[in-house]
Amino acid sequence: MLLYQDIIKDDNPILRNKSEDVTLPLSDEDIATIEKINEYLVNGYDKEKVEKFGIRPAYGLAAPQIGVFKKIFVILATDETGKTHHYGVINPKIISHSEEKVYLPGGEGCLSVDRNVDGFVHRHKRVKAKVWLYDFIEKTVREEILKLENLMAIIFQHEYDHLFGILFYDHIDKNNPFFIQNNSTGLTFITNDEEK
Repeated sequence: MLLYQDIIKDDNPILRNKSEDVTLPLSDEDIATIEKINEYLVNGYDKEKVEKFGIRPAYGLAAPQIGVFKKIFVILATDETGKTHHYGVINPKIISHSEEKVYLPGGEGCLSVDRNVDGFVHRHKRVKAKVWLYDFIEKTVREEILKLENLMAIIFQHEYDHLFGILFYDHIDKNNPFFIQNNSTGLTFITNDEEK
């Protein structure tokens, strides 16, 4: 079982490594990786396990954060309409995005960054990505086009960045952390404590 202390923190330079494409069909090792990541996120919604094992809840987790440099991440989050999104993402490629941007007024957080980092991270409001999705029930993989917006687009881009060695605070304007771009608006339905 994956614990919070197993997640690589940003003081470790290996987090800056770029990840490799996953070979399909999935190997047993790759299936184990995606299942382990998923288990951590699921456990984050279980209050007893959070307290017992010191799990820090999160909306997403990427393979590089556990030392596996493959293009794999999992998202388990509820959007602003109350719909739950659960994706086992493999070999994602963003193929288009909006010019319009959004940011979380409370800032972003990350399991690999165990401190608050002040500043706005401006991300595309909408993204379209070609992905292979892992089905956690059927244990199968299918190719799909994901179209995401607002919070889900933010989470997707955050995890996608990990595959290229990019951390959320790399996007914060160093001279003016709270600079608001002309084409960017804040999402007001979520707080910093909820975005991990």
